[in-house]
Amino acid sequence: MSTQTPNERANGASSDATLETKLEVVVVPVADVERSKAFYLGLGWRLDADFPGANGFRAVQVTPPGSPCSVHFGRGVTSATPGSVQNLYLVVDDIQAARAELLRRGAGVSDVFHFKGIGEKPAPGPDPAGRSYNSFATFKDPDGNSFLLQEIKQPLPGRGFSADVAGLTELLRETEKHHGEYEPTAPKHHWSQWYAAYIIARERGRTAEEAAGDARRHVEEARG
Repeated sequence: MSTQTPNERANGASSDATLETKLEVVVVPVADVERSKAFYLGLGWRLDADFPGANGFRAVQVTPPGSPCSVHFGRGVTSATPGSVQNLYLVVDDIQAARAELLRRGAGVSDVFHFKGIGEKPAPGPDPAGRSYNSFATFKDPDGNSFLLQEIKQPLPGRGFSADVAGLTELLRETEKHHGEYEPTAPKHHWSQWYAAYIIARERGRTAEEAAGDARRHVEEARG
């Protein structure tokens, strides 16, 4: 289950790290490029590029709706066996709606299932409590590469803010609360300076307390 959160104290990474290393592309091994292209475009994924090259090389890039990470497949892009990539996570905020849409587009999606506990066997149906990170469904491409739908309505702290209205509203309320605690003793500044630094820090995995400290330092450093 993809429930990990950035935690510098747990993994020994420095909390002062600023280098961004964003996952841009994952490579999926396929046997028939045209068949795979038709399948993924049929799901409604965006075609970003279709690059031919020397000696039969070909790289196709597609992107799931709303995803910052894309998928590559083609000829000569990987030596992995077609169908060997398993359980690439696709996050959705409504797993039943996502499953219905994929079925409508021709994907063979499994029934929704959940886990009663870590390490336990899957149980049928969505999570009874409606918890984020705990309702799933799977489907495969024509070669057998598999994708795992995971329902996340509310990201865990430090996982960045949600792109939907509810998620962003909650983050703004959190930001307002912490700014209100800082403002009575703060030097003169525009609220946007503090808000921007706080939100960026939260998106990068900082806790609320760490983000507030980052925002305070940003305001004070901006004043020289």
